[in-house]
Amino acid sequence: MESFTLESISRDTILINNVKMGKNIKYFSFVNLYGCTIGDDTKIGTFVEIQKNAIIGKRCKISSHTFICEGVHIGNDVFIGHGVIFTNDKNPRASINGQPITDQWTLAETYIEDNVSIGSNATILCGIRIHQGAVIGAGAVVTKDVPAGVTVVGNPAHIL
Repeated sequence: MESFTLESISRDTILINNVKMGKNIKYFSFVNLYGCTIGDDTKIGTFVEIQKNAIIGKRCKISSHTFICEGVHIGNDVFIGHGVIFTNDKNPRASINGQPITDQWTLAETYIEDNVSIGSNATILCGIRIHQGAVIGAGAVVTKDVPAGVTVVGNPAHIL
């Protein structure tokens, strides 16, 4: 895997900083990728952010308007629909008594195994595992582990 930095091409439409990229990666304008790892033959849509220490496997498709935060590990051959959001803190707060919180969060890692499909606008809460071959319905809010090969839908997500 090659690691490189490419900063601010065409008036800040692309920011790629300290990214380990496999071969044949395709990405489109308005991406923000930093400190992450992206496997071979992966496609990344417009308006996608992938944060530091996130890992994306081989042959994945990350659709537009998706946010993949630190601590998310995505396997191979995973489809992520438009507008999917991942979280990485079980107790997020912006402030205590009006003061910003800068050091009181705990990273909770999330694991997406191989051959998973996540529908558009799903929200994946942190600290869970979506097992191989699972399908997450569009708009689902995944709050706990998803068994292999099942389809989940709804808020909170439940097995269909």
